[in-house]
Amino acid sequence: MARRSKTSFIEDLYFIASKLPWWLSVALAVILFVYLDSKAVMPEIDPNNPAAQVSGMMVYQFAYLLRYIIPPIFLLGAVASFFANFKRVALLNNVRYDTTPVQDVLVSVSWREFEMLVGQFFREMGYKVSETANGADGGIDLRLTASDFKTYLVQCKHWKSSKVPVSVVRELYGVMVAEQAAGAFVVTSGQFTDDAQAFADGKNIQLIGGQLLVGAIKGRMPQAPKPVISSVKSAISCPVCSSEMVLRTAKKGVNAGNQFYGCSNYPSCRGTRPHQL
Repeated sequence: MARRSKTSFIEDLYFIASKLPWWLSVALAVILFVYLDSKAVMPEIDPNNPAAQVSGMMVYQFAYLLRYIIPPIFLLGAVASFFANFKRVALLNNVRYDTTPVQDVLVSVSWREFEMLVGQFFREMGYKVSETANGADGGIDLRLTASDFKTYLVQCKHWKSSKVPVSVVRELYGVMVAEQAAGAFVVTSGQFTDDAQAFADGKNIQLIGGQLLVGAIKGRMPQAPKPVISSVKSAISCPVCSSEMVLRTAKKGVNAGNQFYGCSNYPSCRGTRPHQL
């Protein structure tokens, strides 16, 4: 995904305002206007202190101009944030109540709408979601903060004609380890290669394909035989589909021999959680 091109201060300010909750941008606009307006006061003339006169005039001129520039930028950002939130909810509801076959639900969704959809999906799961600047941050599209303040990374792949390869999953795993994130998700509108799925097994990185995403949003998961891997069950819910998880033992990879919690819907859902002794 393309990086953001070099932008001006005003464009950066608008970008920040548009990513904040709309009500917070409105509040900041009011606070900034009041503050700048209080500074836009003509300084008193003091012939004995010309330096103070010059600095006072500079503060007055800057504050006078900026009070009509910065607060409106935050108001415009608030409008953008409001409509973006409205669109995210609408996208999710469109998928949730779409009556077309599961594999066809995401056909008309653009790459940007797909990212918004995924972000809203995680918001409904209880995460605090922060969008990055068009994936410029190491290819990360979303950053999730769980209720326990742990961070999770999300990469969205709006791929329909080809499967997401293992290289994408491997690179995200490297970023996750480097940033010491608690876990990561790769979400695609299509599917993953067998190598990608094999690499993710036993690691705290979840692969969510298009059909799995749509099924989770609709509140139903594809039915599949549940492998009897362990008789030990837990009250822990899957981070992907909220189903019950079972305690398993990794049989291969760097975590071979280590225990972890796996979704009871495996292989339809590959959600995992670490097993903490």
